[in-house]
Amino acid sequence: MAARRGGRGEVRRLGDSLAKMIASDAPRTLLAETQTVWREACGEQIAAASEPVAERNGVVTIACESGAWAQELELMQEVLLSRLEAVVGEQRVEKLRFTADRSRHR
Repeated sequence: MAARRGGRGEVRRLGDSLAKMIASDAPRTLLAETQTVWREACGEQIAAASEPVAERNGVVTIACESGAWAQELELMQEVLLSRLEAVVGEQRVEKLRFTADRSRHR
């Protein structure tokens, strides 16, 4: 059932309706957008050990499972920032801040 008749006799495509619904439900904040694309931007392994939890003035805080993860990701900040910018757009995320307190955010 890919199409159905609208109230005025026009045919509506399911894809058009879904696209409108997705656009209206799209993340409205930088944090929400970052949370949505984090796995895509950093990969499965990093996403399994970290998650964006806060944003303030373009600085996104990433909570990590341990201090070792936070330190490692801090060293990778430029690479991660570049990957994130490729998805959310340039100059939206100014900096990533890594903390070792992921268990508090679950």
